[in-house]
Amino acid sequence: MPRIYLDHNATTPVRPEAVEAMQRVLTLHFGNPSSAHWAGSEARDELESARGQVSSLLGVAPDTVVFTSGATESNNTVLRSAAARFPRHGDRIVTCATEHPAVLDAADDLRERGIGVQLLPVDRDGRLDPARFSDALDDSVLLASIMWVNNETGVIQPVPKLAAIAAERGVPFHSDAVQALGKLPLALAALPLDFASFSAHKLGGPKGVGVLYAREGQRFQPLVRGGPQERRRRPGTENVPGIVGFGAACAAAEADLDERSGRLGALRDRLWQAIESKVPDAWQNGSVEHRVPHTLNVSFPGADSEALVEALDLEGIAVASGAACASGSTEPSHVLLAMGIPPERSTCAIRMSLGVTTRGDEIDHFMSVLPGVVERVRGA
Repeated sequence: MPRIYLDHNATTPVRPEAVEAMQRVLTLHFGNPSSAHWAGSEARDELESARGQVSSLLGVAPDTVVFTSGATESNNTVLRSAAARFPRHGDRIVTCATEHPAVLDAADDLRERGIGVQLLPVDRDGRLDPARFSDALDDSVLLASIMWVNNETGVIQPVPKLAAIAAERGVPFHSDAVQALGKLPLALAALPLDFASFSAHKLGGPKGVGVLYAREGQRFQPLVRGGPQERRRRPGTENVPGIVGFGAACAAAEADLDERSGRLGALRDRLWQAIESKVPDAWQNGSVEHRVPHTLNVSFPGADSEALVEALDLEGIAVASGAACASGSTEPSHVLLAMGIPPERSTCAIRMSLGVTTRGDEIDHFMSVLPGVVERVRGA
């Protein structure tokens, strides 16, 4: 039985370039970057080389890149740093109803501390209206945080426009940009974006490594204390092998970005056309126009999404019913509900996300299996 992986939004296979770079560092450059001797110097050189590779993909200066353990830490750092300015400089945080739990759960915690949290709605396509966003901002807002690309639907928010609106209002702007990295050309330095969060394992790097981008001149309070690393912005001995793997994955993603986007977009369209023709009553969720090329979210009314995931897994095919962090949940996707999709369609949706390793013959095999699986699950 062939094994087909269509869950790249949850995590990606580590790119060979990243594996090779990590093996080199683990074997040869094991030093602590903070040490003054030759071993520390070698590790420090590797760290800064990786910082340059990551900053190149982001389109920013290297000293604006802060290495963290992942986007969850980066998101929490920004939100909690903004909350430290309460109540003197404001009492509200503005975000969106379709955000990742790494933002929503952190916001809920801040709400319990007395900080107001305004969740802005999205339209049926999953997009946030810039006019509504503008109306929500005033001098009482500590931070606005809007995800760039939704992890469940692939819908792209107009982040450059939203960041410009926030800048006009004098409101710091942050974006959870995990699913945008390596999928969209970012050029962050040209945008009035203050902060952005990223994870290595979403584009072929290792797990446990991420980045917080902080625009030049932007200050924030570290989430933890304990050392001078990362210019005192993120204490703790750096995960040099993981960071080097992240850098190598960024360099590889930058080199094939255009080719990969075109290829995966064509495969995704081919997949949807096959579903539309072979599976009755299938519904595509999210904007068709404003979407990254590698993500497809489809509802199959009458077929429970978790049952579909399990049945496809038995066929050797990996897909998702929503965010990986919500796997096993029987609740409808909060993202789809926020888009106005009724529960009976939200609980029968699966996400297929493509990546570097996805091939056309895998899509063909998947489509030879999917209609029968949907029919069985609906019958059950």
